[in-house]
Amino acid sequence: MTGVLIVDDHAVVRAGLRYLVDAEEDLTTVGQAGSVAEALELADSLSPDVILLDVVMPNQSGIAGIPALIAAYPDARILILSMEDSSGFVRQALAAGASGYVLKEAIDTEVVRAIREVAEGGRYLQPELGARLADPQPRRSMKIGPLSNREREVLRLIALGHTNPEIAEKLVISVRTAETHRANILQKLNLTSRAEIVRYAIAEHILET
Repeated sequence: MTGVLIVDDHAVVRAGLRYLVDAEEDLTTVGQAGSVAEALELADSLSPDVILLDVVMPNQSGIAGIPALIAAYPDARILILSMEDSSGFVRQALAAGASGYVLKEAIDTEVVRAIREVAEGGRYLQPELGARLADPQPRRSMKIGPLSNREREVLRLIALGHTNPEIAEKLVISVRTAETHRANILQKLNLTSRAEIVRYAIAEHILET
């Protein structure tokens, strides 16, 4: 029986993955965690064969947490399950020690196949991700201007999913000021969407501050 530890900051996603895993006769969920830190706290009580790990999570990204997870669970293999489809993130994850990378948009059977593959000691890349690694497309440089400390904090909160009113409340500023910071960040970094903000925040380790 292959034991799976699910690490994702969304409870609904964890519930869905648990249902998927436990529906298989040879797989079982041995634990769940909402962050890398929570997963590390469970190390003394769990012995998973596979850690199913998200990338974008509060405080510390999944990729940044891979070395600590490997140290805490030396017998486990790490499989990234993420919405982030950039070849850069795939390379970072594999370089950090992950054994596979699958997108959350993958069909259930592919996720199950990937879990089994890495549990048996293999490596698994969703086919389209493998194709991107083999033929990478040039990416435009995102960083154009430096961010102020306040803009970095606003960027971090945006990447974590906070709305302008929530950012204004957390930083004790007006909603209009929060909107202005967001606009300045997008202009300085030449970004156009929250997905690009998340990618930038991970690449610059802003989510870990």
